[in-house]
Amino acid sequence: MPATIIQTNDTPFETKTIDPVSLDIIENALRNARIEMDATLVRTAMSPGIREQGDAFPLIADHLGRMIVGQFGSFIGGFLEGYDGTLEDGDMIFLSDPYSVGGAISHCNDWLVLLPVFKDGRLLAYTAMFGHQSDIGGKVPGSMPIDATNIFQEGVRIPPVKIWKKDVYNEDLVKLVLHQSRTPAWCAADLNALIASCRVAARRVIEMSERFGVDTYVSATQELLARNHRAMKILLSQAISEEPVSFEDYICDDGMGYGPYKLKCTMWRDGDKVILDFDGTDPQSQASINFLLNENMFKMFFGIYMIMVFDPQILFNDGFYDLIEVRIPEGSLLKPRYPAALSGRTHALGRIFDILGGLLGQKTPEFLNAAGFSSSPHLFYAGTDRQGEWFQLFQIGFGGIPGRPMGDGPDGHSLWPGFTNVPNEFLERYFPLVIERYETVPDSGGAGLHRGGNGIIMTYRFLEPGVIAIHDDRWFVPPWGVNGGKPGARARKILEKPDGTQSIVGNKVEDLAIEAGDVLHFITWGGGGWGDPLERAAELVAKEIRQGLVTSEGAKAYGVIADADGVLDAAATEALRTQMRSERPDLPLFDYGPSIEQLRANCLAETGLPAPIQPRWAHHAIAAE
Repeated sequence: MPATIIQTNDTPFETKTIDPVSLDIIENALRNARIEMDATLVRTAMSPGIREQGDAFPLIADHLGRMIVGQFGSFIGGFLEGYDGTLEDGDMIFLSDPYSVGGAISHCNDWLVLLPVFKDGRLLAYTAMFGHQSDIGGKVPGSMPIDATNIFQEGVRIPPVKIWKKDVYNEDLVKLVLHQSRTPAWCAADLNALIASCRVAARRVIEMSERFGVDTYVSATQELLARNHRAMKILLSQAISEEPVSFEDYICDDGMGYGPYKLKCTMWRDGDKVILDFDGTDPQSQASINFLLNENMFKMFFGIYMIMVFDPQILFNDGFYDLIEVRIPEGSLLKPRYPAALSGRTHALGRIFDILGGLLGQKTPEFLNAAGFSSSPHLFYAGTDRQGEWFQLFQIGFGGIPGRPMGDGPDGHSLWPGFTNVPNEFLERYFPLVIERYETVPDSGGAGLHRGGNGIIMTYRFLEPGVIAIHDDRWFVPPWGVNGGKPGARARKILEKPDGTQSIVGNKVEDLAIEAGDVLHFITWGGGGWGDPLERAAELVAKEIRQGLVTSEGAKAYGVIADADGVLDAAATEALRTQMRSERPDLPLFDYGPSIEQLRANCLAETGLPAPIQPRWAHHAIAAE
C-alpha cells in the first residue's frame, strides 16, 4: 500500500512560464542549498567518516520526489510506493534498512533522514541526507563484517519510521537506536547533523517559493527536469549505438577465500531508450560483498558518467530516467535476495564505474577511460587504551584515478570527488597511532600517453593493542588500461612486527589482532594508463622521476632511459622506443593484464597470498522465481 500524503490544501500547482534569468537564479540557489547542506553537516557531525571525509550525500527533490540537485538520484518514489503510512507537515522519516527502500541506501551504516517540505498546506518538495555511521552495533567494531552471512550480523536495521511526527521528536526511538552503537556520542551528533542539513535546505526552498511564488518555484523545478530530459535524449542518441556492447569486470574475492566474482553489463539503444542489462553477473555471495543496486541509483550513475564525459555543462537530475531501462537479475550479486549481507558492498559499487567506462567508450575510444580507483578501501582499528577508554577508527583510503582522454589520472585520490582525506594530525591526536608514511607509490599508475594515477602507501604504527579490519580489492585482478595504456599496480597490505619481520595480510580481513608497536603498510592500487606509453613526452617522464612519481626502471615502460636523478638520455630513449615499436603487436583497446587462469597460477608468487577459489553455486540460474 503506498504512502498517504496528507495535505490541507489540495489546490493544484499552476504552470508558469519561466524566464531564463529566474530559472538560472532558482537553479543556482538550489545548487547552493545543496552545498549549504554539506557545510551544515560537517560543522555538526563528530565522526571522522562524515566530519573529515565527507561520507554523506544530500538531496533536494520536487513535490513528486524526483531529484533536482544531489548525487545518488532519488529513492523517494520507491519509498512512497512501499511505505504503509502517512506523511504530513511536521513529519520526518528516519531509516537505514537497504531492503526497505530497494537499495537506495546500500548498507545499514548509512542513516537516512527524509523531510517532506510543506508550504501553506501543500507538499512543495523533499529534502534528504544520508551519511555513514562509524558503528551501529553488530558482530565487529565498525559494523561492517566482511564475513557476515546475513544482514542480521551487521548491526541495527531501522525501517522507515517517523523521528519527528507533527513536530514532536521521538526521543525514545533515538535512545533505542543509539543504545546499539559502540560510539553513541558520534552517532547522536551525526544524526543531528543529518536533521539540521535537511532543515536548512527546507528553509531555502521555502524562501525561494516566497520570493518567486510557489507556482513559479514548482514550474522552475519541472523545467529543470525537462531541460535535462531534452539534453540527455540528444546525448544518448549520439553516444549510444543500437548495436549491443558488453563489458565485464571482477571483484577479486569475498574475504572468505572465494573469487573472483564477475559483474557483466550489456548496453544498447532501442529507439530513444537505452537498455542496461546485467544478465551474466554472478549469483550473490555467501559473504557481505553483495550490492543491492537500486535501479534509479544506477540510472543516476550512468547519467553522471555520460554528462561528465560528453557534456559537463548539463545539470544532472532525475529528469532523464524514463530514457533508461535497467535490468538486474534477481539473486545476483547486484540484486541479492533478503536477508543477504550487504556491509561489504563498496567494491561492487565502485566497480560499477569501471564497467560504465568500459561500456561507453567501446564505440568512441577517444572518450574511453581506463579502470581506476573504483572502491573506498576501509581500515578499522579498535580497542581499549591504557586509560581504559574505548577507541575506534574508521578511515577510507585513496588510490590512483584512471588515465583519461583529457590527461593523467590524479595520484592518491578518492573514488568520490567530494571525499577528502582525514588529516594525519587528526588521526594522531584522537587515536593511539602514528602515521609514519603517507606518499604516492612510484610506478603504480599504469603507463600510457596519459599516466594512470599512483596509489598511495600509508604506514600506521599502532601504539595500543587491539584489532584491525581491512576491506580492499584489486589485489588479484589488476585495473586495466585502454587504447594501448598499461594496467595499474595492484593493492597489497604488509604487517610488520616490532622485530622487523613482515607478513603479507589479506585485503579483506576481519578481527586481526595487533600489538603495540605493530606497523601496517596499507598500499592501495593505481589507475590504468590511457594511450600509447611511447607517445608520452620523454621530458615529462624524466620530470616525474625527479618528482618521485616514476622510477628510472619504471620509465622503461615508456621507452625512456634516464638515471635516478631524472637526467634524460635522449639518444638511448629514441633507440629504445624504435625497438619497442618494431617488436610489439598492435595496441589493444583494453589491456587487462594476465588472464584469470594466469593470475591464479602466479598469485602466491606475485602477491604472497593464495589464489581465491572459484565460487560454486548450487543453482546457476538466477532469474526471478
